Amino acid sequence: MNPGPTGPSNRREHQPAYWYGEAPVPLGARLLASVYAVVTSARRWLYRKGWFGRSHPGVPVIVVGNITAGGAGKTPLTIALVERLRSEGWNPGVASRGYGRTDVADAVWVDADTAPSIGGDEPVLIARRTGARLRADRDRAAAAKALAEAGCDIVICDDGLQHYRLQRDIEIEVVDGRRRYGNGQLLPAGPLRELPERGSQCDFRVINGGEAGFGEWPMRLLADRAVPVRGGRPRPLDSFAGHRVHAVAGIGNPDRFFTMLRGLGIAVVPHAFADHHRYRAADFEFGSPLPVLMTEKDAVKCAEFATDAFHSVPVQAELPEGFWVSLLDRLQALDQNRGHESD
Repeated sequence: MNPGPTGPSNRREHQPAYWYGEAPVPLGARLLASVYAVVTSARRWLYRKGWFGRSHPGVPVIVVGNITAGGAGKTPLTIALVERLRSEGWNPGVASRGYGRTDVADAVWVDADTAPSIGGDEPVLIARRTGARLRADRDRAAAAKALAEAGCDIVICDDGLQHYRLQRDIEIEVVDGRRRYGNGQLLPAGPLRELPERGSQCDFRVINGGEAGFGEWPMRLLADRAVPVRGGRPRPLDSFAGHRVHAVAGIGNPDRFFTMLRGLGIAVVPHAFADHHRYRAADFEFGSPLPVLMTEKDAVKCAEFATDAFHSVPVQAELPEGFWVSLLDRLQALDQNRGHESD
């Protein structure tokens, strides 16, 4: 029998215990972090001084990202941004690197029918949930330009905070409210891609779970239904309360998904896979015929071998109305400034 997510090939070894715990950081990791600090600082300085070229697509650009390695809730927020901006009369497009693509290296347009191996799991999920134009490209600046040329009047860049070649108008940092910045050290000694002061330079800081502090916006991820991966009628998520299920999560912080299910009274048998894991049927040989609940991001990669036991759990990002008012005010100010510049 396949050892499943507890086997060596699927352990989450890319997030050492000392990142979010009290274990001592190895000397080698601290030395490498010092080198990483020099390289990232030099890179930012070169962009700031204009030595490295930057590009703007000519329409407003919102970058959603974080300064920690791993997930923090960027994809649900990106989906919420697309839906709210569309309701306000915008025609948003999404630019994404398409991390995890294995069957293509070139830029691609991603829609609901694109295979995750071609478009990436998160882009396919966003396309299915929103129907927005979505361009997957390692060069986010090129993706933004393609979206503008395709008629989008605003670009949302999913996970592009460190992609400085793309000029942006608004930056939104997403923070895992429970883990925050971990031990506060740079990679590989800690989880940080950049120092914490980089986050303070963003226009908005959104806190996913936990307690939001002064100047921060709280975000909750709400889930109330389970959708059969093979298709069919959704059922209330709380209908699984009091029952054991296999819970599958290949995201940046699987415990967030497991905790959410436990909060509904569901008896969780957790199976944590590495972020962007490419699933096989053998990964689900758990040894007991229980229902399987998984994140949407995981479910898009399991359709080919899913059984009737497989259910996807969609989440909806909920933010205070004040966040949306502030964001829309910022976009209106950008539009007015551009109007003055063109006069």
